[in-house]
Amino acid sequence: MKSKVTLKETVGTSIIYAVLLVCYYWMWARRDWQDYYTTIQNIITGVTILFFILQASRIRKYSKEEKDELAIQNLRRTDAIAWKLMIAATTVIAFACGVAAIDGGTAGYALVWMILVLTVIRFILFCIMDSKGV
Repeated sequence: MKSKVTLKETVGTSIIYAVLLVCYYWMWARRDWQDYYTTIQNIITGVTILFFILQASRIRKYSKEEKDELAIQNLRRTDAIAWKLMIAATTVIAFACGVAAIDGGTAGYALVWMILVLTVIRFILFCIMDSKGV
């Protein structure tokens, strides 16, 4: 891999982290058990280990490269928007728990899925802002 590591790639990688979070939450919070769950858990664990090994080399390479200042500013803008969306979504989930509309398990799933959705939205917003040079 001789190509440069872009900020877009590192932001996109956070989607994989969010997917892994959803998978691990499912493994920890489920209330039933099937025989094939062991296979799924082993596959997810293997993918996670492989991903972290590959990611470590990419992060090391990215830390040595020159940073794109415009992309960093766009990422900060995108993070500010994503932060506001996260606060709104978390407030809705907390209110739903407060009025007993959802239970704790459902709230946990809502939170991890919110993280995944916000990560995807953050990546899309960053790509749009970075391509337009905003």
